[in-house]
Amino acid sequence: PGSGVPSGVVSSNSGRGRPRVQGPGFRLPLSAPGRARVARRLPWVEVLSVKRFLPDVALYLLWRAVAPNSVSVRTGAASSCEGALGGLGRHRKRHFVDHRRVLVRGGRGGDGVSCFHSEPRKEFGGPDGGDGGYGGHVILRVDRQVKSLSSVLSQYQGFDGGAGGRKNCFGRSGAILYIQVPVGTLVKEGNKVLADLSHPGDEFIAALGGAGGKGNRFFLANSNRAPTTCTPGQPGQERVLFLELKTVAHAGLVGFPNAGKSSLLRAISNARPTVASYPFTTLNPHVGVVHCEDHQQIAVADIPGIVRGAHQNRGLGLAFLRHIERCPFLLFVLDLSVPEPWTQLDDLKYELEQYREGLSERPHAVVANKVDLPQARAQLPQLQARLGREAIALSAATGENLEGLLLHLKELHDDHVAAELERGRQPLRW
Repeated sequence: PGSGVPSGVVSSNSGRGRPRVQGPGFRLPLSAPGRARVARRLPWVEVLSVKRFLPDVALYLLWRAVAPNSVSVRTGAASSCEGALGGLGRHRKRHFVDHRRVLVRGGRGGDGVSCFHSEPRKEFGGPDGGDGGYGGHVILRVDRQVKSLSSVLSQYQGFDGGAGGRKNCFGRSGAILYIQVPVGTLVKEGNKVLADLSHPGDEFIAALGGAGGKGNRFFLANSNRAPTTCTPGQPGQERVLFLELKTVAHAGLVGFPNAGKSSLLRAISNARPTVASYPFTTLNPHVGVVHCEDHQQIAVADIPGIVRGAHQNRGLGLAFLRHIERCPFLLFVLDLSVPEPWTQLDDLKYELEQYREGLSERPHAVVANKVDLPQARAQLPQLQARLGREAIALSAATGENLEGLLLHLKELHDDHVAAELERGRQPLRW
């Protein structure tokens, strides 16, 4: 105490006149130069070399407690433990995954028991073996905090039921295993759609648990007063499911690569997709939320760029066209800086129609982006005349006329809500 040495970690070594690291047989995972560096920086620490080791995680935590921020070289178990523990605030980034093949097995039922009642002065107590418990189900549950299928594993095994017991005691049933999936997950088995999990809290039983076995009490009959038969538990249901994510949003930004969709989403919401001056900057769908004055929230999805022939799986192809299916209305973003920008709208509608009939006929608005460029502003009157309708001219880079887009977006949302209520369905609330 008072020497600056952590208690319980360092004790005095009278033979050498300085403290040394004590423990139930361990050594710091450093090379010879690393041990010399520790000795120079912490003269009261001596690194021991013995044959036995602590578990890697405990060893690393002890090392960090003894020498915090003092060693710049980490090798062996330390670096592996630091990676497992998240190491020095390092951020582990998950990639966006919108399809997954999953093998699910329900829990096995518990076995029945064959036994007989035993009590003093009661010679023929009879059978009292209980039944086994049911195996646990595997259930898919929608969680709004989950945005991708990257956290879904490729295989899940439900919890097994417990075996029966004496005195007609039933076995414990296996706990339910929940798999958290994002909103908009489609569950398929082969080509058959089993469930469409499109609302928070939706659940689907992916695999049923097995039934528990029967104890010998179950087989008691007038013809057999002392049965010894019992049955084992049944295995749980096993199936291979295909999970497919279709982004759920109110509006979808549809356009060719480098049309300014990500910049527009950054300008109208707090979403921060990557923006750069080259095509295919956006490789994953991003959803931003637009807050309206009456406390309504409109979700806008930035769909990766579509190219000519996308319905034939060119470019990013079909991988992201399916994310547009969930959007009740669309925003076609045109790049005014390219020659003949009006042809972009026809090409985009053609790709959507070839992918799914009627998709291009949904309520939509045309957004003419990049009006801050001189050549783009010069083409605006010709674009208006070609389309036969008014396009919303704006600049996502400078923020020009964003108010007009937000007002039009609010009108499309109100029309969608009114149409859903008229059909007796609850509109999507973000």
